[in-house]
Amino acid sequence: MSTATSHIYAGAAHWTSAGDTKNPGGIFRRAVGDDHWQALHNGLPDKPEVRAILIHPENPQVIFAGTNHGPYRSSDGGDHWEKLGFPDLGMTVWSMLFHPTNPQIMYLGTAPAAVYRSDNGGDTWRRLPNARQTERVQMGFDSRLIRMTVDPSNPDEIYAGVEVGGLMRSLDGGESWTDCSEQLVTLAERPHLKSKIGSDTAAEGMLDTHALTMSAAQPGTVFLAVRMGLFRSTDHGMSWEDMEVGRFSPLTYARDVQVAPQNPQVMYACLSPAARSRDGSLYRSTDLGKSWARFDHGVKANSTMMSVGLHPRDPQQVYCASRSGQVFGTQDGGASWNEYALPENIQDVYAVACA
Repeated sequence: MSTATSHIYAGAAHWTSAGDTKNPGGIFRRAVGDDHWQALHNGLPDKPEVRAILIHPENPQVIFAGTNHGPYRSSDGGDHWEKLGFPDLGMTVWSMLFHPTNPQIMYLGTAPAAVYRSDNGGDTWRRLPNARQTERVQMGFDSRLIRMTVDPSNPDEIYAGVEVGGLMRSLDGGESWTDCSEQLVTLAERPHLKSKIGSDTAAEGMLDTHALTMSAAQPGTVFLAVRMGLFRSTDHGMSWEDMEVGRFSPLTYARDVQVAPQNPQVMYACLSPAARSRDGSLYRSTDLGKSWARFDHGVKANSTMMSVGLHPRDPQQVYCASRSGQVFGTQDGGASWNEYALPENIQDVYAVACA
């Protein structure tokens, strides 16, 4: 595979919303400018569920896939995969994160909710025993450690989001953790922030974490995507304010939020009506969340927008994926867009990445 060509990667699970029909999941690759997706499976388990994709910051040929059988790694852009030394069976990987200055250090989140750390580039992992979140909501599924982020100005300051369980923080590289969800529960007392679908508490929606990110432009500030919208903490996760994205978008259900690698003032957010919906859009902010505008001009998503993939070296390339298998992309900074539909039977797309 050419190392000069940019590639798009998409990860999917294989359960439909009906719960009784399986579609093939897996990880798929498409070269920019090519006309088809390639299913990657050499070395992966049969019909893997892939909910997380992480590309090495220094070598785009090195790719990690988080599966329902633990983490896997490819050293040749996805052509071949190896199972990594993961200590626990039965854990589904939902999130992966590189240390911002030392890619040998990695973090991984699972369902049931747990955090793991690797100090050797993913070869082996150890579970962090103190990464336990206060249980406030009981759902019909295991809580998921769905996303992590780190303060670029302080690599030992890590945040981990739990679906459905709020947020916790470590200030020592993952050895100890503090709950950061108390004020999220307080915010849920406001009528427009109440949401109860699968539990007995109206705080469920505010604790339904989907994504989080931080920017080098504002150390100590955490941006959080939950069922009820986008929220911001300027004091290391201790207090929270509504970013009121509804002032700029008719869609407020937030599934992903990321800061552009090349510009710490630029953010992207995936917004939709609900977890299972027939609409979704990608929005961009150029002032770190003070204002937003729709970015995916001309795109018609037919389901919830789940993930945004930002090219680590080319700011003109941005991709996003809907739950039902649509992938949209621009290579000219949003001036024009193309749809790259995954194979027809691919559903429940959770992740998109590019490099």
